[in-house]
Amino acid sequence: MSDLLIPPMPDLPVNAAGGLVDAPTARLVLPADAPEEYWHATRREGIGGSDVAAILGLGGGKYTSPRHVYEAKHGRPQPVNSEAAEVGREIEGFIAGLFSKRSGVRIGNPPGTLAHLDYPWMRVNVDRYTYGPDSDVVSGLLECKNRSEYQAEEWEDGAVPDAPAIQTHWGMAVGGWDHGFVAALVGGNKLRWSRLERDEEMIGYLIDYCGRWFQRHVIEGFPPDADGYEATTDLLAKLWSVKPETVAEVDVAKAKELRARRADLKTQEKALAESLRTVENEMRLLTGENEVAKSGGKAAWTWKANGTFASARFAEAEPELFEQFTHMAPALDMDRLKAEAPDTYAKYRSRRLVVPAKGI
Repeated sequence: MSDLLIPPMPDLPVNAAGGLVDAPTARLVLPADAPEEYWHATRREGIGGSDVAAILGLGGGKYTSPRHVYEAKHGRPQPVNSEAAEVGREIEGFIAGLFSKRSGVRIGNPPGTLAHLDYPWMRVNVDRYTYGPDSDVVSGLLECKNRSEYQAEEWEDGAVPDAPAIQTHWGMAVGGWDHGFVAALVGGNKLRWSRLERDEEMIGYLIDYCGRWFQRHVIEGFPPDADGYEATTDLLAKLWSVKPETVAEVDVAKAKELRARRADLKTQEKALAESLRTVENEMRLLTGENEVAKSGGKAAWTWKANGTFASARFAEAEPELFEQFTHMAPALDMDRLKAEAPDTYAKYRSRRLVVPAKGI
């Protein structure tokens, strides 16, 4: 584990295969109370449950992507919505306790980071152990999630979204359990949970796919191919310290190919945007002065005045009211910052990809 000394391990009962009694196919590689730097070092040596969702492109595309995992494994982690992660950690115990109270399933704290006996790169930090009704032996795991009200439909009627479901299966794969629970606090006031049974076909796929990914991108060090996730775009914008006026030489054939593909996609994007506007404008015409359009007694769509406020139009039409409700607000003096602290200004300036119409 890099140059860090492994902390003392608790003495835990094991089975004949060398796995833990509470996790039959795993061993403990880091105790739960180890310092944070040990935890980060341990994460770099394997693939964890949250990594799997990102590797498979199930991280929402907006927050994490395979490239995030690659950078983190090579010691270049990028912060991802740190406030949401902090809140999630703080209320994990509350979600677990509420799940146990509502479901009647007993829970316990895991000892730390587990690694698979046969595939030591397979790692997991489960949120809680779960116990059977009449046993003190761990029978499964519990994953706790904190989700917004906007995601409520994804958790209705016992459904579990792909990312937490995959994470739970990964925990089962590492620990050797035959089931796992997922509990989510939705919108801050609704608890939803489901029990997932072990799926050997799913687990086999995850081990094969993630094993090849780990070998290629972590052991051998090859970066993942470019992808279309928004999270990757944001990451690439922050990944390097820009060297002004420097030039990257790109193969002419490759540059022409990428420019041609981009031009074709931009044309398709424009055509699709126009088609979308046509459909939406027909919806607006059918709605007319009404706010809601119904079909068969159910809402088909709405057209309400709840969008962006037209400040310029308001100022022109209602100048007295505009002046009455206008107040001075502090603003960053960008020109002064650029002039007096150019290096700092450059550090926080975003990068734009510009493709000139004429070129190669």
